[in-house]
Amino acid sequence: MSAQAGFALRGHNPDVLTCIANLSNDEVFTPPEFANRMLDTLAAAWAADHGGANLWADKRVRFLDPCTKSGVFLREITSRLTQGLADEMPDLEARVNHILTQQVYGIGITQITSLLARRSVYCSKHANGKRSIAKGFASDAGNIWFERMEHTWVDGKCTYCGASAKTLDRGEDLETHAYAFIHTDDIRTRVAELFGGDMQFDVIIGNPPYQLDDGGYGTSAAPLYHLFVEQAKALEPRYLAMIIPARWFAGGKGLDEFRELMLADSRLRSIDDFLSASDVFPGVGLKGGVCYFLWDRDNPGQCRVTTHFKDWPVSTTSRPLQEEGVDVFIRFNEGLSILKKVVAVESGETHSLSLPDSQRFDQLVSSRKPFGLTTTFKGNAVKASGDLLVYQNGGTGYVARSSILTGTHLIDKWKVFTGRAAPGTGNRDTYPHRIISTPFIGEPGTISSETYLCISPFDSRTEAEGVLSYLSCRLTRLLILLHKPSQDTTRKVYTFVPTQDWTQKWTDENLYAKYGISASEIAFIEKVVRPMDLSGASEDD
Repeated sequence: MSAQAGFALRGHNPDVLTCIANLSNDEVFTPPEFANRMLDTLAAAWAADHGGANLWADKRVRFLDPCTKSGVFLREITSRLTQGLADEMPDLEARVNHILTQQVYGIGITQITSLLARRSVYCSKHANGKRSIAKGFASDAGNIWFERMEHTWVDGKCTYCGASAKTLDRGEDLETHAYAFIHTDDIRTRVAELFGGDMQFDVIIGNPPYQLDDGGYGTSAAPLYHLFVEQAKALEPRYLAMIIPARWFAGGKGLDEFRELMLADSRLRSIDDFLSASDVFPGVGLKGGVCYFLWDRDNPGQCRVTTHFKDWPVSTTSRPLQEEGVDVFIRFNEGLSILKKVVAVESGETHSLSLPDSQRFDQLVSSRKPFGLTTTFKGNAVKASGDLLVYQNGGTGYVARSSILTGTHLIDKWKVFTGRAAPGTGNRDTYPHRIISTPFIGEPGTISSETYLCISPFDSRTEAEGVLSYLSCRLTRLLILLHKPSQDTTRKVYTFVPTQDWTQKWTDENLYAKYGISASEIAFIEKVVRPMDLSGASEDD
């Protein structure tokens, strides 16, 4: 028994959990190194809140991973507890058995991950098997539970997670991905059903599934991770730590209410933000980066915000999560100071970051389908008398003026068009980048499909050229980035951008001088935002 326990819990190279392939971009295995980074953050918070006490030397603390995949969190917690409890419980066999039966718990997300997790934690896929390092379990599952669950379909969607019946109502031979932790109206009752009794967890930690297909495509898929966070909070652990996509910072599909609740929650005490998901999950394409957070039930206060990106110096500061007048989380610490300077010059405000409506650039930006034409619209190849020129996906076409019923007041104005999708980074997060696709001027008599946003109305080419020059400035595009959660560029991302005098052309030098941007802030802007070539030449991002 001692030899088995020692083999299971000692460090060895290579670690099998660094070698397994991810299930998908939505169900990603956590690298052991990163799991330990999160556990270090947790242990430091515990020590700060408990007079320097060692979390790993407390045999009463219970841990739950409600979205167990490889079992890495439970394995590393077990390893730490095995060392931390050595003085109090000298017998290794008794110590390991206590930890595995009384302190670490998991809920598998699929049949195969539950088996993998048990193998990682118990050294056997059968918790009560002869090779298991745990003794005393009556079931194969031990404390790592999994049973097949079913979705609750209403009008083709699951009422709990929003999954598509067309995609996942597919018979008994395939996984349903109906995760037990979020498919319930009463999480406390569910946990009691799984583990028995009045189970109170001190720590909940994990890496939840990110999204499930809802019948849409790409970023249209419905997010899931926020449901795991909300259910975990409902269990009221002392600490909650999860790694999730960073898109929630600015809300978006299914995330607006979650964002509001998170930003208003003073128990969210730290956020470690990774601008590139590949820095955490090598080879994973996840646009917008990821973050892990620590929620501390009994010790509210300001949040420590730390930004990580490749070889950049790490940026850390403690600040409120939500600034007055702002409905999103300002991702960059340096970006927050720059935004405050811009707002102070434009509105004289020092306490609120909200620009007056009359000074907000987003008031000039159209919503989706500015002229009522979808992305798939294709105009005529040949122009007839009186037709309008349409900028559309893949080029241009022509359409009769009489067929356009939306945005008619903009048709005969000067305008600027810019693509709704950011330039071609695919699923990579690279810096510096352009933030928006290259804008261009639309003359009177031109319109666009949904592929483009329309910035208008302007009475002259001079004004349109002033706007074009402004959008090419790095500072302008940084302000867009502060409100931009994904590759999609909507009207809302221009919220922090102030209007200017459009009779002049703008440069970054003009803007830096106007807003008193410091040399260190300029260096940050130029590290994040790439120069833009308005000639239309191809620019790699």
